[in-house]
Amino acid sequence: MNLTAVKDVNEVMERHIDDSLAIIPPIKNSYTSHCDSSCNSNLKLVDVGTGAGLPGLVLAIACPDWKVTLLESMNKRCVFLEHAVSLTQLLNVQIVRGRAEILNLVRGQTLGKDVSFREQYDVAVARAVAEMRILAEYCLPLVRVGGLFVAAKGHDPQEEVKNSERAVQLMGASLLQLCSVESQSPFGQRTAVVCLKSRRTPKKYPRDAGTPAKVPL
Repeated sequence: MNLTAVKDVNEVMERHIDDSLAIIPPIKNSYTSHCDSSCNSNLKLVDVGTGAGLPGLVLAIACPDWKVTLLESMNKRCVFLEHAVSLTQLLNVQIVRGRAEILNLVRGQTLGKDVSFREQYDVAVARAVAEMRILAEYCLPLVRVGGLFVAAKGHDPQEEVKNSERAVQLMGASLLQLCSVESQSPFGQRTAVVCLKSRRTPKKYPRDAGTPAKVPL
């Protein structure tokens, strides 16, 4: 379905599957240490801009006790995700068509402001979607107070993370830690950027569709 640039099966396993699995330890360690709860069962996780299910679909398979929501805006990708979930008979996955800041036409409000999604998740993850200051506005409104936002980034994200500090703080969170993650990326490692949410996100966020990317905080 032409969902990724990588076509070879072995390379898909190394570059995408292994890379997705690699963020499980940072999620589990950070959640157990800072969220006053075990992440072994009933953890609610949302993957924002999941694409071909990376990492969300992989996490759902690897961690069957987690309840995973795959948030994706493109219909073609959602069709693939529905097919993959059907084939694997996963019972812990929900697929939501839309974007964190896009209008939910049924309820007349953005998903990030919809009470069915807003601050309902223990963990939000994102991989290869946008830069950190944009991701913060997409993801953190979906995370409950006391939960985590984990962004999978490249081997040297320090400048990007520094530039995102204001956006993260405006969303009610703070940078918790940067975890080096071994993977099969061209640089041999990636970084899991972990943010801890300590207070509720102001009601005005996320802003209207398109604004976070055009005018980052």
